[in-house]
Amino acid sequence: MGTTDQDKIRGEYYVEAIRYMDNAKETLIKAGKEDDLYKDDKYVKTACGIAYCAVLKALDCYLLLKEVKRQKGRKSIEYYRENISKIDRKLMQYLNNAYMTLHLDGYYDGNVSVDTISSGFKSAYLIIDKIKPAA
Repeated sequence: MGTTDQDKIRGEYYVEAIRYMDNAKETLIKAGKEDDLYKDDKYVKTACGIAYCAVLKALDCYLLLKEVKRQKGRKSIEYYRENISKIDRKLMQYLNNAYMTLHLDGYYDGNVSVDTISSGFKSAYLIIDKIKPAA
């Protein structure tokens, strides 16, 4: 894959991932805060789900750029972990944090801790930065 093709792919996926994150942030604002907790878990769950989708978009792009063979059908966390761990250990740590905080704690369990959710969003942005097009 040529540099021009990679730049085009990066641009498309990056814009989409950032759009998801912007939507997630807007949704999280609707949850409202009281001290160290969000007030409405419905909005927290929704925001975490959207942010985790942004992570998956970025990881799909990253693996595409690394020319990792695509899996048919639905990809599992094991697919991402297996392939990312072979390429970038630090990215793997960000993925684990995003998965745990956004997907499991935030989306499934309804964790409303501001610190926990912020940690997941931070990891999401660090993952998305891996595909950021050159300025």
